[in-house]
Amino acid sequence: MHVAAIIVAAGAGRRIGGAIPKCYLPIAGRPLILRTLDRVFSSQLVTEVILVVSADEIERCRPLLEGDIALTGRPYVLQAGGATRQQSVRHGLEKVSAGTDVVMIHDGARPFVSAALIDRCIAAAVAQGAAVAGLPVRDTIKQVSADSYVQGTPERAGLWEIQTPQSFHRELIVAAHDWAVREGVEATDDAMVVERMDRPVFVVAGERTNFKITVPEDLLLAEALIRAGVVS
Repeated sequence: MHVAAIIVAAGAGRRIGGAIPKCYLPIAGRPLILRTLDRVFSSQLVTEVILVVSADEIERCRPLLEGDIALTGRPYVLQAGGATRQQSVRHGLEKVSAGTDVVMIHDGARPFVSAALIDRCIAAAVAQGAAVAGLPVRDTIKQVSADSYVQGTPERAGLWEIQTPQSFHRELIVAAHDWAVREGVEATDDAMVVERMDRPVFVVAGERTNFKITVPEDLLLAEALIRAGVVS
């Protein structure tokens, strides 16, 4: 089985602030994107990796990858992203090998994904066609209007916080992104594109440590987890 992993790291990371793009920020001395690559390559099921970064960061990212001993001999391709996450994934799909069976898509800013979770998502995609990692929400969720008034409280039992990785049969995710372009659909994740085509998406149990680095507090939490030996 040939599995291509697309790692999306083309965002500007404005919420985290600072002059350094988020994917290069150090976590316990190692750049975030290298930690994510470490985890993705730790899965024995991943055959190749397509790392998607913003077009103006290609020349900055290339020497970082080429100079990292952990990536020596690893099968990866560096690809320029687009103006949105959805466009960046589409650019990544263009680099997937023709014989690929499953495409796994993962946020570059989730550096603690485990090999076990990657493998579960891939296995579920093989069986179901489309699979995503997720966790039941723990807090009460409110629907709030633009002027900050509560409009409703959905039943928490049916709400899940969706993570990446998200894995798909190659033909399905390529068709879904082609359909989204034709229909002018812009989605917040790849599962949403598949859902809009009325195709089922299976959810596998995610991991609390598989959080996304989004705000400065996330960096502090990441460093604390490493120091405590919870993640590496």
